[in-house]
Amino acid sequence: MALFGLRERRWSRTVWALAEIPGQGGFRGRARSPPPTSAHSGVAAVRGTQRAVGVQNYLEEAAERLNSVVPVKFTISSRTDAGVHALSNAAHLDVQRRSGQPPFSPEVLVEALNTHLRHPAIRVLQAFRVPNDFHARYAATSRTYLYRLATGCPRPDQLPVFERNLCWALQADCLDVTAMQEAAQYLLGTHDFSAFQSAGSPSTSSVRTLRRLTVSSGPTSPFVLPQESRKLRFWSLEFESQSFLYRQVRRMTAVLVAVGLGALTPTQVKVILESQDPLGKHQTRVAPARGLFLKSVLYGDLGNLGDGNPACTQWESKGTGDWEAQGLKGLQAGDQ
Repeated sequence: MALFGLRERRWSRTVWALAEIPGQGGFRGRARSPPPTSAHSGVAAVRGTQRAVGVQNYLEEAAERLNSVVPVKFTISSRTDAGVHALSNAAHLDVQRRSGQPPFSPEVLVEALNTHLRHPAIRVLQAFRVPNDFHARYAATSRTYLYRLATGCPRPDQLPVFERNLCWALQADCLDVTAMQEAAQYLLGTHDFSAFQSAGSPSTSSVRTLRRLTVSSGPTSPFVLPQESRKLRFWSLEFESQSFLYRQVRRMTAVLVAVGLGALTPTQVKVILESQDPLGKHQTRVAPARGLFLKSVLYGDLGNLGDGNPACTQWESKGTGDWEAQGLKGLQAGDQ
């Protein structure tokens, strides 16, 4: 995860904003944390008797060592499915110290949380104080997701082992990127994206504004050795919006990949969008979680919490598991 924000209040109470850690999973509940070798299950906290554990569990467990008068709870900007990675997520928390004790400095807070975090795939990067009315979820003005694809890999075992949980390997030698870019134009702007929303979303409206969608050749992986397939190529899809519907990015990715493989035409994507039918033949497929990264979160005047803003705290995390398999509800803006 990437960023923390704190807010100064009376009674030595401080509110921090954080950002997410690149990791294996998302934010979940209050179950006790498993050994550090276990994968976590999504971003959201798992409450009650559920055995799944997410990034939020680990963060709140580490925050217990801050000895706050009131137990520290994390409010997350973007709650990701298990298996989705976060290069820069954000959260805020309140730390209420005892009377007469000064607030923690950002540097001390980051060091304390990292010292007590019990999962190797989670790291707090930065912390900063924020106003009392700051809200990590509602104050975000922009979220950007990156999806990585690989082609030229007929069998999954031909993909470099270090890339296997970081991209979607397609059994094709190439993609028609021009067609994918044409199809992407139909998705830009303000639309009802019901056709790309998975069941389980609590959103009252399925209207969203997609500000940017790019399809491009990605950088060469440093993990590909010269003796490996010369056909292996990587591709990147980037999506930017203030918020997304549940699994919207992964479902749009699956449709765009179908266009790139010739299974759909660009104009069919327009028809799918206008159908507002999430159960249609072509739009029910969801791209694997492992290729998706929450890349950045923007906060208006606060800027990009992933760019080292000195007024911010950041964290990163990796993820495995499945929110729906654990019966989690109440997914919020930015859920993927």
